[in-house]
Amino acid sequence: MVSLNVEERFMRAALIEARRGLGLTSPNPAVGAVLVVDGKVAARGHHRRAGAPHAEAECLARFGRTVPKSATLYVTLEPCSTTGRTGPCTTAIIDASVKKLVIGALDPNPKHAGRGIDRLKKAGIDVRVGVLSEECSELNESYNKWIRTGVPFVIAKCGMSLDGRLTTPPSEDRWLTSAASRRDAHRLRSRVDAILVGAETIRADNPRLTLRGQAASKQPWRIVLSRSEKLPARARIFTDRFAARTLVYRQIQLDALLRELGAKEITSVLIEGGGDILGQALDRRLIDKVQIYVAPIFTGGSVLAFAGNGAGATSAAPRLTRARYARIGTDLCVVGYPTFDRHRAE
Repeated sequence: MVSLNVEERFMRAALIEARRGLGLTSPNPAVGAVLVVDGKVAARGHHRRAGAPHAEAECLARFGRTVPKSATLYVTLEPCSTTGRTGPCTTAIIDASVKKLVIGALDPNPKHAGRGIDRLKKAGIDVRVGVLSEECSELNESYNKWIRTGVPFVIAKCGMSLDGRLTTPPSEDRWLTSAASRRDAHRLRSRVDAILVGAETIRADNPRLTLRGQAASKQPWRIVLSRSEKLPARARIFTDRFAARTLVYRQIQLDALLRELGAKEITSVLIEGGGDILGQALDRRLIDKVQIYVAPIFTGGSVLAFAGNGAGATSAAPRLTRARYARIGTDLCVVGYPTFDRHRAE
């Protein structure tokens, strides 16, 4: 009997593999696998992109020989049991004569959940489920929401001053946060399918909304939400080499826009501003996660970070759960999941 500590150690190795695929596999989940022989990792694999071999198949192919009966395969997500762009991972595992399998999290797809495990057990494989299940599930929080609801996972991100402003005086440098925070924000961009901003952000800042300093990353879609037709034709997002990955939506409610994006297999959306869009998302209870960089400065700028209607009462105000705080450069980074009262905003 392998101890729980040992199982967790090898599952963490599988999680390291899975994280290598973050931002590259959508609309599929990021998955990692390791094959353990005689107490050591003998092969590793991860899902690299949609259509490429899944983590289990890559790991077994890298091992490249008969799997010993004593070996154990660790995988962060329940192996698929259906044919899509690739064959079922359950078939690959059975054909490789794997006898022991440890799984982190169940497949959240209601059509598939548990079926892969049933098939593997019927093939005589010893299957254990639930090792580091929370970590394995959180790794694919965007996929998990999208596969259940058809709506993307929404992250609200901004850099703001201590007095809750997104801007400095017009004549000054527009950056509030440190270079380290901006690098960290680019890592966040590299893990989402789309970046959403309002038209005023395009007019005022002319942002690139591209990835910088992120190797082997896929440029997210750039989504602009506008109330009018007045957008500058020479804006960077319309003229650079990623112009084809820019979409403009006019006269559409934010929640309806998210449903449209979900139908396009966009599983995660990063709202980067401005304050009006962030405020709308908060008022409509559309935010699943926040990542806020707070600079140690008071600016008195004109743009509020979340310029919405606000909570009608403190008791009904959204509160962060699973909040994490980190110092990045000179700034404080706050990450968490807002919870709302049961009455959805209308």
